Amino acid sequence: MKLRTSAVYAVLLIVAAACSSGTLGKRVKEPFQGNAYESNNRFWRGTGKGTSSQDNIARSKADLDAKAQLAGQVNTTMKQVADQYLSETGNERAADVAEKFQSLVRQVMNTNIADLRKIGEKKYFNKKSTEYTVFMAYEIKKNAMLRFMKRQAKVDQTIDERQRKVIEEIIDEELKRLEAQEGDY
Repeated sequence: MKLRTSAVYAVLLIVAAACSSGTLGKRVKEPFQGNAYESNNRFWRGTGKGTSSQDNIARSKADLDAKAQLAGQVNTTMKQVADQYLSETGNERAADVAEKFQSLVRQVMNTNIADLRKIGEKKYFNKKSTEYTVFMAYEIKKNAMLRFMKRQAKVDQTIDERQRKVIEEIIDEELKRLEAQEGDY
């Protein structure tokens, strides 16, 4: 019985040692990880990382990475909202409106992102590799972004009046949904 228990402990010790080193290497905790830096019902959030021998280039890479992550989230969410709205309403020109709506989203994302807030930035220097690594985190309040999109739709010359009305209805529905969720907090 003692031999069997010793063998079990030995096997457990070997497994534990193998798991701790792992084939992937040691796990590294980077800045801006966890719930506080993930998107939720009220905010889109994005984090970025940039590495370079020059600190300003590392910072620019991190900035671009975080903003690209945000833009992807906004674009995906808006596509889902538009698709859902158009399928529910049975609009006969749904494809046309969806195309204009996606064009508006891309246009907004290519200009200034509304209500963009930097929620963190950390810079590290590795003396061995003489490289800077910058981590950056941004957030956008969803309802502020939607209101900005609504204003942009009103001034966009490529959208006719009927499409503008449908786009505004889509945005208004999403704003109502967000406000109802905020009331749950």
